[in-house]
This record gives sequence, structure tokens and C-alpha cells, in this order.
Amino acid sequence: MTLIGSDIAHAATVLKSGGTVGIPTETVYGLAGNGLKKSAITRIFEIKNRPFFDPLILHIGNQDQVRDLVLEIPAPLQDLIDAFWPGPLTVLLPKSDRVPDLVTSGLPRVAIRMPNQPLTLSLLQQLDFPLAAPSANPFGYVSPTRAHHVADQLGDQVDYILDGGPCEIGVESTIVGMEENQVVVYRKGGLPIEEIEKIVGIVRVNSTSSSQPDAPGMLMQHYAPRTPVKIAKDWPGPWEPRVAFLGWQTYHAAIPLANQLLLSPGGSLPEAAYHLFDYLRQMDQWNLDVILTEWLPDEGLGRAINDKLKRATATTA
Repeated sequence: MTLIGSDIAHAATVLKSGGTVGIPTETVYGLAGNGLKKSAITRIFEIKNRPFFDPLILHIGNQDQVRDLVLEIPAPLQDLIDAFWPGPLTVLLPKSDRVPDLVTSGLPRVAIRMPNQPLTLSLLQQLDFPLAAPSANPFGYVSPTRAHHVADQLGDQVDYILDGGPCEIGVESTIVGMEENQVVVYRKGGLPIEEIEKIVGIVRVNSTSSSQPDAPGMLMQHYAPRTPVKIAKDWPGPWEPRVAFLGWQTYHAAIPLANQLLLSPGGSLPEAAYHLFDYLRQMDQWNLDVILTEWLPDEGLGRAINDKLKRATATTA
């Protein structure tokens, strides 16, 4: 069984030797390895069974590290970095030759963020290389928000799991970049678009999915449990007894209460984001036929939650 603990020095030793570590962030747990070492990067792809055309995010411990990894930082993106790092913001920037093409899937931009989690920030500041760290789960499955989720899913394939407790936000970081002098949101996540627009004005939101994504987390089918997920209003029935319901604030009248969970009875979008992946994971353990859910208000973190639900309900057919 993989060792779980809070020993930052041990985590650093594992990473310096080319190993992998499950790391906590404020968004979800990541599967981390040396982001400049091709063998460590390849191991991440292998453990996750992740396609090599899906790029990775590099994690850093201070802004100075960005300078060696990119060619330039456009002023609007620097404004966002100044406002929201450390935090749930990932920035796409033109990569330098120091970044292996394996990290970016051969694309010219690299995704970088500084997580706002004390243990992981301390770890990153002890390393002289960034960490490539996609979510610590099998590719396409629900992202982990607790250390034991990583252990349950990846087991002995990970050399060590740094336990930072439950993730504070619970959904992945928001990814932004620049196109034609405008800020573009490529992935909706833990930083609401409204907060970004307070800094840089109106942004363009990329709502399309791709089989060859420009940024991490853009694949059409993603964040999905093994149990099929469907939108309740589109479900023709039957309603019981092998149907679950993941609701927003109120229970579904046609489904047994024992088969239901509510993201936030009080209507808090941050609370709903915190519970989303954890509840999907719990329901997946119930071994029912289908998980029904519903859209949340499409504002603030609700936009990110709806995006995750859209990808969880997608099919490849």
C-alpha cells in the first residue's frame, strides 16, 4: 500500500529521484513528477492511462520560476497572475525550449499555475524544477479531492501521497490564455469568470470540446464516474430503485431518498463545488444503473460545475 503522510522532505526526495507523488492543491489532488524530466512525465501518462495528446499543467512555487519556462507574458495575463496567484488560475503562455514537448503535447504554449495549498507550496519552493501534475486519477474518471481517493484509484503506482486534507475548492483550476489580444477562458474552473473580468474586462469563453485539446481538461468526455450520468429532465424512466439523484438544493420526488445527495441545500455554489467530485465518487460506489443530476445556476462557480457535469454526461458515440 502506498504510504500516505505529510512529510514534505520525503516527498521532495521522491520527486528528485524521478518518482511520483500525489499532491494536494486547493482544487483537486494532482499526480506530480519532475516537469522537466521526460521519464517522470512519461510515467505520469502511464499511471493515468492518459493519451499523450492531452497536455499537462506545470506547477511552480513562486513567480520567478515562470521566467525560465516561457518566452513572454502578455500584460493582461500578468495582471491576472498578480491578482490570483497563488490560486486556482492556470495560464497558457508561449513555452521556452526548457519545457519538454511531452508536457505540451507538442503545442507551442505551456499551462502553468501556482497552487494555493500550504504543504504543496512549501514542497514546490524546495525544488529547482516545476511539477507536472494532472489530477491524480485514472484518465477521464472523477478527480480526487482527498488523499485516500488517490490511494483508492492509483494504489501502489504512486510512490508517496502527501496528505493535505480535503481540497478547499473541489473543482479544477480555471485555464486562461490570449488570442488576438483578447483573454480566452479555455476551461471553466475554481476561479469564476466574473472575477477574471473584473481585472481584464470581457473575456471570450471557449465552450467547445476537442479530441485534440489546446489546453488540459478540454476533452468532451471527462470527469465521469463509471456509472452513466444523465440529466434528470431528459431521463424517461424508470425512476426506482436503481437510480441515483445528485441534486442542487431539493430532493427528487420520484427517487428513494436513500439514493440521493444534495450539493448544497442552502444554495451555496462554493459548497456545491466542494462536494461535486466527492459525491459523484460516492454514488459510483453504490453500483446503481444511472446517476441523474441537474444543471445549477449558470453563474460564478456554477458555470464550472455545469461544465464538469456536461463532460460527465457526454458520450463518445
